[in-house]
Amino acid sequence: MHVLTAPLIIALVSSLLASVIVILDSIVNNYGDVKITINRKKTLTVKGGAPLLFTLASQQIYIPSACGGRGSCGVCKVKVLSDVGPYLPTETPYMTKEQIRENIRLSCQIKVKKDIEIEIPEELLFAKKFKAIVKKIRNVTYDIKELTLKLIDPPSIDFKAGQYIQLSIPPYEKITQTTQRAYSISSVPSQKDRIELLIRLVPGGIATTYVHKYMKEGEQVEITGPFGEFYVRDTDATMICVAGGSGMAPIKSIIFDLYEKNINNREIWYFFGAKSLKDLFYVEIFEDLEGKWDKFHFVPALSNPAPDDQWNKDVGLITEVLDKYMKDKIDKSRPLEGYLCGSPGMINACVDVMKKNNIPEGKIYYDKFA
Repeated sequence: MHVLTAPLIIALVSSLLASVIVILDSIVNNYGDVKITINRKKTLTVKGGAPLLFTLASQQIYIPSACGGRGSCGVCKVKVLSDVGPYLPTETPYMTKEQIRENIRLSCQIKVKKDIEIEIPEELLFAKKFKAIVKKIRNVTYDIKELTLKLIDPPSIDFKAGQYIQLSIPPYEKITQTTQRAYSISSVPSQKDRIELLIRLVPGGIATTYVHKYMKEGEQVEITGPFGEFYVRDTDATMICVAGGSGMAPIKSIIFDLYEKNINNREIWYFFGAKSLKDLFYVEIFEDLEGKWDKFHFVPALSNPAPDDQWNKDVGLITEVLDKYMKDKIDKSRPLEGYLCGSPGMINACVDVMKKNNIPEGKIYYDKFA
């Protein structure tokens, strides 16, 4: 005869409760098939219960997400046209008042529990996941690497100059999960079988540390894209381009794409700012381009050249040099457009300079690095 002792009773009760919780969870969370309507023209039938970000990815629709869906980057925003419940505390820090009024939500924080209707940029319907081989890694400065990826599956990509991809970084050291980070494409769209990226080492950065210290030529990587609305508008306005550091990437792609297409109906000015000579790169290729393309003007500037740099060109913050040229050298009788890529501080300062020099804010386009 078995006697039910107190510990045994507690164990049995705990086991029973756990079983009940499992059963209830399977019942409560069995949402069955639900429909996702996208841009009022595409409808997906999916299993309910998972976050919208991952559910869309399972259907080969990729929403940009720098943190991989952990709710810490605020990138994976979509417009929701149906009721999905109130905003979560994990969403509101990443939303402006206007976005909240428009019901913009973080797709990683919304669970697909019932039929849902959303709006996303049309381009996201064409983003793909690619496998690629690291073909070449080259130092262009002491802290920026040029990364060449050869596409293998699919073997080619279509993108607009100025757009970006997301690079998946595998677990390493104490990093236990795959990490995604966004990087602008620096190569031209005509080179469809490969892409180039410029990746600057950020102290403590998960992705940049891996690229700079662990990534090897010949290894296989995964990318997703293309993404982004930073591209050249089809006008004849004079283009004022400004970049610093790895912000060079989309500007390089844009300028060489225009050159390949023999665009000669607009002037193009490119201001590239750096601290000292060791931070400058690609100077020779842009000076060579300037010599054979009379519509293109390249202005490199150093804010704090070292004594042994022997620098005899423009000196000063890039905003100061930009302001000087816009006042004294750039023809402002023609329409002007701004194209900027770099840190938020640099971009905000350049926007102010451009607005003071008669470029409407609506004609200033930028790719702001986080």
